Amino acid sequence: MKTSEKIRSGQISLRSPTEDDGASMWRLARDSGVLEINSAYAYLMFARFFQDTCVVAEIGEEIVGFVTGFYRPDQEDTLFIWQIGVHDAYRGMGIAKSMIQELLRRGESQSIRYLEATVSPANEASSALFKGVGKTYRTHCRIEECFPAHLFPGGAHEAEWIYRIGPIPAHD
Repeated sequence: MKTSEKIRSGQISLRSPTEDDGASMWRLARDSGVLEINSAYAYLMFARFFQDTCVVAEIGEEIVGFVTGFYRPDQEDTLFIWQIGVHDAYRGMGIAKSMIQELLRRGESQSIRYLEATVSPANEASSALFKGVGKTYRTHCRIEECFPAHLFPGGAHEAEWIYRIGPIPAHD
């Protein structure tokens, strides 16, 4: 069964997070082995104050994925995706893309025309995800350097490239 069918059948549910989900989101990021771990406070804050621009995926009572994002203050038609995490047992099933589509379907998201995220060059999964989202919406995915490596303290962080997808056609 495809992910979209599992979502329609209720096996995987997508919803806005609550502050009670913040700790689960943090644990998912911590245990992922691939995500940069933010403070537990950051996940609590996103889950409470940015519910309209965040989503969690759950199977039963277990959160198996999350997206955190916010509207760019300088570009209100742009949703910036801060972080996407999917439990390793559920990667490659289309859950991340389904969560992004859920964000774009919501009534409060109808003004979104652009989606942005930063991705390091080594993160092939996120690169493929965002390019795929561009293809799904039949629009452009412009990629350019955002934060050069030298800006990160400690010298151990790759550059971050910004992926700008859009314009995204009106969505339902």
